[in-house]
Amino acid sequence: MNEPIDLKFFFNFRSPYCYIASKTFLPAFDEFNIRLHWRPLGGWSGRSSPERAKVKVPLTRQDVRRITAKMGIPMNPPPISTDPTRAGAVSLLAEERGLLREWIVETMRAEWAEGRDIGDEAVLLDVATAIGLDAGETRAAWESADNLKRLDEHWAEAENLGLIGVPSVQIGDELFWGSDRLEYIIDHLTALRARRI
Repeated sequence: MNEPIDLKFFFNFRSPYCYIASKTFLPAFDEFNIRLHWRPLGGWSGRSSPERAKVKVPLTRQDVRRITAKMGIPMNPPPISTDPTRAGAVSLLAEERGLLREWIVETMRAEWAEGRDIGDEAVLLDVATAIGLDAGETRAAWESADNLKRLDEHWAEAENLGLIGVPSVQIGDELFWGSDRLEYIIDHLTALRARRI
């Protein structure tokens, strides 16, 4: 088998388009021989500024409601004040423990399907317990200065590449931005002969 293709995946748990990507990108990635480089973000990184978000939220919620309805998945937005930073930091622990996919899917379910605030410690601990992460390690992960620094470094990396939002993917020199770009990611990976046989 050929060497895996390196794929960087930039993701912010507060983005409804990342919720969509969690349902579409991850299963698609399984079809290819890739080496996933997980790039979680925190706070407003990869998202519209707070001022711009005030204008965009009503339109975005209509847009996402239509998309999720067509996909047949629930959409129940969380509180506007939800901060994704802790979820991003804990995702680094989940990756270390081999539970990244579970963390992404269940955290996004709690936030976007159930409308829960994933900035709330109790919500994150519920998700952690459900997927088998230790509560103490989970708390330490979101308090870790190193983890928080890595979230910032990921956004600096994305900006240096020329990326402007999430979800985004980098494969070599090719950049893909948006939950509706999966078709092109698949085409590119197929052209690279990365599909699993």
